[in-house]
Amino acid sequence: MSNDFREESGEKSALSDVLDIDALISAARRQWHVVVLCGAIASVLGLIFVFTATPYYTSTVNVLIDRNNSQVVEQMSTIGTVPDDETSILSQVELLQSDTIALAVVDKLNLTNDPDFNRSSFSLVSSVRKTLRAIGSLFSNDAASDAQNADDARLAAATQLKANLNVSRVGKTYVLEIDYQSPSAALAAKIANAIGDAYLVDKLSSKYEATRLASDWLQDRIAELRQNSLQADLAVQKFRAAHGLVAVGDQLVTDQQLGELNTALLTAVSDTAKARARLDRIQEIIASGQTDAIVTDVLGSSISTDLRKKYLDASKTEADISSRLGPDHVQAVRLRREMGEYKRLMFDELNRLAQSYRSDLDVSQAREKSLRDSLTQATAVSASAGENQVQLRELQRTSESYKNQYQLLLQRYQEAIQQQTFPVTEARVITRATVSIAPSYPRKPLFLALFGVAGVMVGCGLGAFREFRDRFFRTGDQVRDVLGVEFIGIAPIVDASKSTMRNSTNALGNAVVNYVINNPLSAFAETMRSGKIAADMAFVGKQCKIIGVTSAIPGEGKSTISINFAKLLASQGARTILIDADLRNPGATRAMNVNAPGGLLEVLLGGEDPRSVMQHDPATHLSFLPAIIRHRVPHSSELLSSNAMANLLNTLSAEADYIVIDLPPVGPVVDARAIANRIDGFLFVVEWGKTARQVVRQVMTKEVHLYDKCLGVVLNKVDQEKMKLYRMYGSSEYYSATYARYYKEGNEA
Repeated sequence: MSNDFREESGEKSALSDVLDIDALISAARRQWHVVVLCGAIASVLGLIFVFTATPYYTSTVNVLIDRNNSQVVEQMSTIGTVPDDETSILSQVELLQSDTIALAVVDKLNLTNDPDFNRSSFSLVSSVRKTLRAIGSLFSNDAASDAQNADDARLAAATQLKANLNVSRVGKTYVLEIDYQSPSAALAAKIANAIGDAYLVDKLSSKYEATRLASDWLQDRIAELRQNSLQADLAVQKFRAAHGLVAVGDQLVTDQQLGELNTALLTAVSDTAKARARLDRIQEIIASGQTDAIVTDVLGSSISTDLRKKYLDASKTEADISSRLGPDHVQAVRLRREMGEYKRLMFDELNRLAQSYRSDLDVSQAREKSLRDSLTQATAVSASAGENQVQLRELQRTSESYKNQYQLLLQRYQEAIQQQTFPVTEARVITRATVSIAPSYPRKPLFLALFGVAGVMVGCGLGAFREFRDRFFRTGDQVRDVLGVEFIGIAPIVDASKSTMRNSTNALGNAVVNYVINNPLSAFAETMRSGKIAADMAFVGKQCKIIGVTSAIPGEGKSTISINFAKLLASQGARTILIDADLRNPGATRAMNVNAPGGLLEVLLGGEDPRSVMQHDPATHLSFLPAIIRHRVPHSSELLSSNAMANLLNTLSAEADYIVIDLPPVGPVVDARAIANRIDGFLFVVEWGKTARQVVRQVMTKEVHLYDKCLGVVLNKVDQEKMKLYRMYGSSEYYSATYARYYKEGNEA
């Protein structure tokens, strides 16, 4: 079971590496409105199309390539037919779609003058052609011009007819389906039937024309072969007479005699061998003295049979008497003498047969010798006529070839004459076209579905393109992957109307700058605490931590983050000083106290005591050094990198645990880089969904000192409703949001 679990886990892991299902679901949740909108627009276009499109009606004719008729035609035809294979069937499809059939239908139904057909074939190109032909006819009234115009009209009608025609094979059968489409149901049926009829007529005409051409060619060829056959036969007869080659049937007399002698010789050789074998056998029996040996002629001899019987009877009687009276008895002795006489007589009979066999062998040998002599003489005669026979056989083959060709073509010619009037083809119409009741085009449900699917596919494509072109930061994983720094957290968009004002009389605050104090359990406050922990862990044991807050471009909310971060530190009992060092655009000063009498410039340029211009928040005990800009400061970076700024930070470090400095953006100005060597760590603020990842990466890569001292990135102005769409199941943002809701519900309870 453990192995199966590991295999299943491995398969799921491999699948997730190839296709991230959670990412696809999240992308679909983010882009569903684009898909729905495109689908709705496409559905509306589909409705407009199906209700404005011209309806077309389709009529169908089925033609069968009948194999039974094809066999009859093959039997009657002179030139044969093409086998009904895949290629021939497809060839018939092309024939039905050819100009020959189309022009035949146009002429039969007079479609060039049919108003319904011409109305269905109306187009801008055809109207321009008709106008040009009409203008040309005004300047040329001769018969040739009228004929040309008629031909052009026929060709145009045939082209339009083929455009609305579709011919296909029904499965793997021999049935061809002919579909014709027209705005007129009656016209569609009429043209479809006319196409089927024209196809059958064309098949008959083509067979008649082919048979007629074959008959003409056969007639000329037959006359030529007749003359050649006569001349070849005459040459054979003349050669026989000139060389004395007498034949019986198809064989020369000498060849016939030679064959007969050869057969007789073979028979004589066989007879001689048989006679010699019989003689050798009987001589062997006589020499061995075997009385019980079997010889065929002995078995057929009555004398030999009678002697053998008497011998056997005497032998039996002698054995009986010898067993009873003893072998020396008179009767036993007499019987043995008789048995010897019988044996002598049997061998005499065998000698007589041996003489007969020797006589037969002599006769066979004499006959064999005679036949060999005759065969030698006949072979000599046949060999002397060999050269003449070779020439004769060549003349005979030529004559026979001409004769066979003549007879074959004569038979074919007779069949071709009959085939010209034989009205059978291998095709027939099995289903006639009828007038359609419902239009075949457009199919409203199908087109609506296709438009809807196409719209959804376009929407999916646009959604995918939007996802691909999403260049902004959305999640903490993107911050880590793109920038390679720590992700501090998210700061949601602050809704002042929903914030809880615990101290509405605070002279230094409002709903935005006091959000972290008024909503201590919010995600915003949790992000500020995460920033504090990052600073504490980075600078363990340091008495005063100087933290700069900056961004890549203006308008990302760094001042709001600076104020709330400083107030969080101060509310937790830490001695905290907030300095607005953005001398180009002092956003923290505007948010905290724009009417302050003095600030950072007075301290750096006028040498005033910072305590005299510093503002204090009675609720959090935060000390704030504003930046009151009464005139443009051209060299703000020099001020921030000056000794006066260094002395100020040293003075304040002795009185504070944290110094939070609101710095200008890094991208447009160099102020943050000028003071970087006096800052312990930076918090980088990036606006969620607004600032491009490429811009932030370029800025941080370029500013090495800021990058090395970066404590992390805060995603500001996060739309929490949209942020839900980027929280995939299993991601850190998903669990952070889940835990945040859990703790929020617990505290409310």
